[in-house]
Amino acid sequence: MPASPDLIARSLAAVWHPCTQMKQHEALPPVPVARAAGLWLYDPEGRRYLDAISSWWTNLFGHCNPRINAALREQLDTLEHVMLAGFTHEPVVQLSERLSALSGGALGHCFYASDGASATEIALKMSHHAWRNAGDAEKTGFLCLEGSYHGETLGALSVTDVAIFRDAYAPLIRDVRTVPSPDARLARDGENAVDVARRAAAGLEKALIEGEGRIAALIVEPLVQCATGFAMHDAEYLRLARRLCDRYGAHLICDEIAVGFGRTGTFFAHEQAATDGKNLLPDFLCLSKGISGGYLPLSVVMTTDRIYDAFYDDATARGFLHSHSYTGNPLACRAALATLDIFEQDKVIAANRRRADVFTKQLVALRDHPRVRHFRRCGMLWAFDVAAAPADFARRYFSAAMQREVLLRPIGNTVYFMPPYLLDEESGDFLAAAATAALNEVLA
Repeated sequence: MPASPDLIARSLAAVWHPCTQMKQHEALPPVPVARAAGLWLYDPEGRRYLDAISSWWTNLFGHCNPRINAALREQLDTLEHVMLAGFTHEPVVQLSERLSALSGGALGHCFYASDGASATEIALKMSHHAWRNAGDAEKTGFLCLEGSYHGETLGALSVTDVAIFRDAYAPLIRDVRTVPSPDARLARDGENAVDVARRAAAGLEKALIEGEGRIAALIVEPLVQCATGFAMHDAEYLRLARRLCDRYGAHLICDEIAVGFGRTGTFFAHEQAATDGKNLLPDFLCLSKGISGGYLPLSVVMTTDRIYDAFYDDATARGFLHSHSYTGNPLACRAALATLDIFEQDKVIAANRRRADVFTKQLVALRDHPRVRHFRRCGMLWAFDVAAAPADFARRYFSAAMQREVLLRPIGNTVYFMPPYLLDEESGDFLAAAATAALNEVLA
């Protein structure tokens, strides 16, 4: 359907866009999107853009996916919403059972919300409250990695170490200690990614010793710290972090909001820290973004019997006192169930490994570009840093890529690819060529 000619002007007058300095839209107006299908977004005039970042990392199986569409149509005729306090319904029960099964039954209790930041809030509150119920009310401190990002609500901001998000609200947020990042780019001469992970873990142990008896939990983005510039680390860090949290009496929160659901090459990112066939088990697992295939707001915090049992009591005050109006919305849960069906029916994890190998070869011109540093990949995530990039690199690169019908949105001087799981050889060639040409234009 064609958009009215003044859609952009109306949007700028009425819509306050997220993470945006609105004045910048005077020079770079928002892009109107009229429809979408598969990998592609279409503007009202029919111009298309390959969605190479999955619409802020949410879309797994393409826009307007017919199988997810069909599931939602069926659910619309049955139940659109009911409160989850004191009520339940089939989609939320099925989703909880299937997510638990994917954890081998180890994370058997699911608490739902609507977005990733809310999942972080839930995990932080639940961790402290579990300790409080166990008689350790002094455990109110949290640790996060340098450069970490876990959301922008006040609780989530306290464990977010990205200055542009924190600084304006610093007087409102809790003081939380950061520990060294295991970012493999920090390797010193003669070090590899495992060495960096071990060095970072030593810094974590120092913080746990100094805060012993007061630290409730460490929160970490397994394998990839996305919003800080796609900092990738070796799974050894997760193994060591789990052991250290056990040793010093702290919970481990795995924030897989961005990196879960196959993004890193396994369904859950923390699976890659398995040792001798035994999976690593976080105390809390936060999921969102891809959980509904990019369709509807949904997040979940999964946790263990031990945490759940800490709240199970006759006294209401010992229960977990947190709620959202749309908790466990049936439509969002049904979209998530359809997403899990696609994973199973299409053997997506195995298919993605082949898909990722092909696209990595297609990116060889970027990898070998004289201004590219730290070209890296983790599953269906790729990133590289641009040396001596101009101050406005991200904005200029975004514009140059859009002119070539590709949506890429750099973070600082880091360009990343996080496409839906539909990328084939033809679209991969198109994306790689456009990304390379855009880089050459901006650097020229």
